[in-house]
Amino acid sequence: MTDRSADILPADQSIGRVSDQLTGIPLHFPAGRRWLIAMVFASLLLLMFVISVIALFTRGVGIWGINIPVNWAFAIHNYVWWLGIGHAGTLISALLLLTQSEWRNSLNRFAETMTLFAVVCAGIYPVLHLGRPWYLYWMFPYPATMNVWPQFRSPLEWDIWAVLTYLTVSFAFWYTGLIPDLAAARDRATTRGWQIFFGVTSLGWRGSATHWLRWSQAYRLTAGLAVPLVVSVHSEISLLFAAGQIPGWHSTIFPPYFVLGAAFSGFAVVSIIAISLRSWFGLTNLVTDEHLDLLGTVLLATGLMTAYGYIFEIFGALYSGDPHELQTLSDRLTGAYAWTYWGAIFFNFVPLQALWWRSARRTGWSLMLISISVALGMWLERYMILVTSLYRDFLVSSWGGFTPTFWDWSTYFGTIGLFLVPFLIAIRLIPLISIFETEELLHEEQEARHG
Repeated sequence: MTDRSADILPADQSIGRVSDQLTGIPLHFPAGRRWLIAMVFASLLLLMFVISVIALFTRGVGIWGINIPVNWAFAIHNYVWWLGIGHAGTLISALLLLTQSEWRNSLNRFAETMTLFAVVCAGIYPVLHLGRPWYLYWMFPYPATMNVWPQFRSPLEWDIWAVLTYLTVSFAFWYTGLIPDLAAARDRATTRGWQIFFGVTSLGWRGSATHWLRWSQAYRLTAGLAVPLVVSVHSEISLLFAAGQIPGWHSTIFPPYFVLGAAFSGFAVVSIIAISLRSWFGLTNLVTDEHLDLLGTVLLATGLMTAYGYIFEIFGALYSGDPHELQTLSDRLTGAYAWTYWGAIFFNFVPLQALWWRSARRTGWSLMLISISVALGMWLERYMILVTSLYRDFLVSSWGGFTPTFWDWSTYFGTIGLFLVPFLIAIRLIPLISIFETEELLHEEQEARHG
């Protein structure tokens, strides 16, 4: 145990009290009114999404603002944004598990849950963007009698396999880590309904030595699979852009640039969720100021790495001398959509500088505001990358702008409801924080203090 992780949890906590506190959240939900208000708001957003999808299927993608040459816009832009948010959960859980960083224990459960629903929100966008989503099965190598197979050399085809693989492994990792906690809730449940629910979902867990051995092997195996997927999935998404010849996209910096940007936005959303749930459920004894300090430090580090990508993009365009690249750079700095570039610069990096001070990292409201700023800045960055590279094509006769319509915005805000509704249901039904890992950490710390 590192010196810093030894002081993550307060010294005066008993293992039994912490277990009762965490299992008591689903069994005796302490934030019913706030949860209900949030669920009503999220359900309204989800209803907006359903209406938007019905309108889309009825009238076609022409209800969006896409046109020629800007035929990729909100749908792909928000797809990349949502998938980037989903990456932090895997990074916190899988990577820190393999490196035995114990500060993950208070954050991994809701970060993993966030990953699942963010990936779902991301994955639905390319389906909607197909125009004819009922032909989605053409993307799979089903036994077609006419031998019409998917084009596996296309980045679009890599996309569907990368996202499905990531979702599958993330779900397996999330559920595997949840099993011992479901059994703990089952053993403390007093009503028949909760006993049946947790009894079924805990898969007969009894905590025997054999169970722990097999569980440990499965948990670390799925973690080992998940870590390279974080890099490969967002690298593959970047190839949707980098494999083309469009100015502003055709760059070797895109794979690491996209991966670091995904971690940056993802850690911002994890911080927002951590601070919100900490306040809702009175978890200051488990999600401590030290956890906020660590989240702020990681957010600052990934932000500086992302800033390097901005600098390299400018350098690459200037060094290439390509007139189209230089024109795209000029458009981003001073053109019609310069507000997206400078907005991304401001929201991503200006408030972020407050995190150099420890007091800002350890104060919930300041870290929350900075994290919201980063989430907005990364949204603007995705918008900038897409629109400023497409709206001025190689031919002057093809130039044209992009203006999002009501249906662009309603679909986007609707996906926020698509994310929030299952997330709120999840925090109502399962322990928010890993019980057995927290107990293990408390036991080790108590032994260290008394030894």
